[in-house]
Amino acid sequence: MSVLGAFKLPTLSNEPFTIYGPGSTEREELSKVVDGLRNREAQKVQPFINGEYVKGGTVEKQASPYDHKHILVEYEQADAKLVGEAIQGALAAKRKWVQTPLHERAAIFYRAAWLIQNDYKYEMMAATMLGQGKNPYQADIDCVAESIDFLKTFPSIAEQLYHNQPPFNAAGVWNRSEQRPLDGFVYAVSPFNFTALAVNLVLAPIIVGNVVIWKPSPGAMLSSWLFNKIMIEAGLPAGVLQFVPGDAEQVTDAVLSSRDFGALHFTGSTQVFQSLWTKIGAKIGFWTSYPRLIGETSGKNFHLIHKSANVRNAALKTIRAAFEYQGQKCSACSRVYVARSIADEFLSILASETKKLTMGDKITDFSGPVISKPAFDRVSGYITEAKQDSSVEIVEGGDFDDSVGYYIVSLSLTCLCGRLSLTFAIQRPTVLKVTSPNSKFLKQEIFGPVVAVHIYEDDSFGKDLFQLIDTTSEFALSGAIFANDRNAITETTEGLRFSAGNFYIKYVNLEVALTTHVNKLTRFSDQCTDAMPGHQPFGGSRASGLLQRFISSRTIKENFGTIDDVLYCSNLK
Repeated sequence: MSVLGAFKLPTLSNEPFTIYGPGSTEREELSKVVDGLRNREAQKVQPFINGEYVKGGTVEKQASPYDHKHILVEYEQADAKLVGEAIQGALAAKRKWVQTPLHERAAIFYRAAWLIQNDYKYEMMAATMLGQGKNPYQADIDCVAESIDFLKTFPSIAEQLYHNQPPFNAAGVWNRSEQRPLDGFVYAVSPFNFTALAVNLVLAPIIVGNVVIWKPSPGAMLSSWLFNKIMIEAGLPAGVLQFVPGDAEQVTDAVLSSRDFGALHFTGSTQVFQSLWTKIGAKIGFWTSYPRLIGETSGKNFHLIHKSANVRNAALKTIRAAFEYQGQKCSACSRVYVARSIADEFLSILASETKKLTMGDKITDFSGPVISKPAFDRVSGYITEAKQDSSVEIVEGGDFDDSVGYYIVSLSLTCLCGRLSLTFAIQRPTVLKVTSPNSKFLKQEIFGPVVAVHIYEDDSFGKDLFQLIDTTSEFALSGAIFANDRNAITETTEGLRFSAGNFYIKYVNLEVALTTHVNKLTRFSDQCTDAMPGHQPFGGSRASGLLQRFISSRTIKENFGTIDDVLYCSNLK
């Protein structure tokens, strides 16, 4: 293909968030689409291979976590034969895709972003909300804003890679570099908790000329199917992205039986990533090339509250970080270390503000259910253990019920508009006060609406406390310091250098805060969950994953404002 111009890609900017406030057109439109999906028959989903839907084998179902009797999707699973056909088709498509200029690949990505913005926004929102248990705010920052950010950012990143050329040329010589795709194909395994992570996992390899075999999560099948449909409509050539829903072990075994396996692009639990690493390593002499292993995995993320912190702000940020999306984020706050001199005030605010939150399936509810029965059993199991542990005090919550949906909450039912509706006077995510600094509740990833609080003595702030935080957990993904003492911030930033790949500083000058207070309608965060595409590169180290080869980056974000409410505008009635 002739290229008769040095094309400049569009200037980058983040997709703005939609507020979904009371009485807004956006809330009204979203409500219509969500209600329509509630009343629709289950979506039939088949594998999409070589540009067409093909009949699969065993039929499985995706139920809504809000109501496990509500079946959203019935999907046919790809067997080993179909996976083999997908691999061969992808390798055939790769020959032409590699030769496709970047501006042509970019045009497909930009078209997909436009489709999400204009044609599929509310449908994507509804699929993510009902399928994955999100409220409007959590769905919007995920399946709309972050997905669009990825679609627009990846071409620019590829352009930067291509522009990285040798700086010197000897006399009579022209040196130049190409950034080639990997040998073979990439195997992408996406999680349930972020629709945008599926976008990330499949499109990052594709923009630089790779082809992808994609196994979507059973817990996000509806949104994954819809995203694949959008990429088809955007013009992605047949075979470049092969959509193969199926049994994880069966699909993986079929993928790893091909000598053309070139890379694993994975987001999920540390245990699963380690098992995949073991399988791949056991066959290291089998592959055409050394496979690249890229995995973003688990976390046991911390908030460190210094005695100088704005206590209310720290408590509200902890509630958001721990209980937004039911704690089902790899970056969710799961452990808190708070100075004894402010601990009573901190715990009092944490408990009282948690009691105000609503949980259910209404569009204004703050949070909802965990994703599945195994997730419910895991989280409720931790809570049961906490009740039996004499070194643990349940400050708030401790209830769970799966009679209708998978709720870490006591349940009551009402009838609304002819359908079952879940209503709660009080949300009861679980707050634990943990005496032992080596408690399993401070060590192990729970991945649900449970946060453990440990009180430290004011005068122990420093090296010993940092070592405790650093060594208690095997993970090193995300963390935050709340302080109004600049020396404490500097000391913490140095002392916890290797404890988190994303480190957030909450420094509030109290006099300035009185005049620059930020109200509850503003997304003014900086808890440990606040990474944003183009602003803070995301990823951890140690057992939290492997994203880079010869360095281990840390991103630091410092925020100077406060919030006065846990709620977002979309939660207001």
